[in-house]
Amino acid sequence: MKKLGKLALPYLVWMLVLVGIPLLMIFILSFMNTDGVSFAGATWTTAAWEKMFTLADTTNLQILGYTFLTAFVATVICFLIGYPMAYIVARSPFSNKFVILILTIIPMWSNSLLRNVALKNILSESNILDSLLSRIGLSFSIVFANQDQATFISIVIGLVLTFLPFMILPIYTVIEKIDESLLEASMDLGANRVRTFAKVTFPLSMKGVTTGIIMVFLPCFSGFAIQKLLSSGTVYVLGSLIEVNYIHDINFVSMLSIVILVLIFGSMMIVNKVDKEGATLV
Repeated sequence: MKKLGKLALPYLVWMLVLVGIPLLMIFILSFMNTDGVSFAGATWTTAAWEKMFTLADTTNLQILGYTFLTAFVATVICFLIGYPMAYIVARSPFSNKFVILILTIIPMWSNSLLRNVALKNILSESNILDSLLSRIGLSFSIVFANQDQATFISIVIGLVLTFLPFMILPIYTVIEKIDESLLEASMDLGANRVRTFAKVTFPLSMKGVTTGIIMVFLPCFSGFAIQKLLSSGTVYVLGSLIEVNYIHDINFVSMLSIVILVLIFGSMMIVNKVDKEGATLV
């Protein structure tokens, strides 16, 4: 154990210098009125936090809610699509499952921005989708209630197409390693396939589900490039606020970074707690 502790020391120092200290500086900057990152003449203030959470102007709170909503919906859809795909591939009778798995991650081999530019051309009004709808007697305005709804759906689709493989891979890995004898034992005890899946397969695959949710939700919540591209810059998320304000309002940006960190960490704790509770169902 002592040898392992010594081997871990360089890693701990590395994490402290490159993660711990910068996060501490960001936290301090969120409560200070400074000239950039210089602490000369700095004063303590809660202006950045008041700007974010004041009820007098709920714009930033609405942006926070929109960011969380898009990330949450995209993560749920990734799970609803990714889990069946991972299960089918893992339980496939084909001997070379690697080929099937490669087909699911081929989209990752192309540039994400290029894929979303193509998606924008398909989904935008007066473009490919509108042309196809017109051929069956529909129009863009009939399918989507308004442009805001269309933009939200476009963003969610873009996030799902981009991060779906990150949901499939960890779930596939876990399901593939489940001992077949456990499933056979469940069937021998009288459980049908549905009950075996609910009581054995799904609880044992929760580690992969947890990993997939974290790997999808984190970039969906903290990113902004896909949202900005698919909305043509009309939609703001927390990442967009950081992009816009990082030059002239470092204190506000620091506060936003802490908010993102806390929300992501809190979401991970909730998912991890559900994962542990699910493991006890076996």
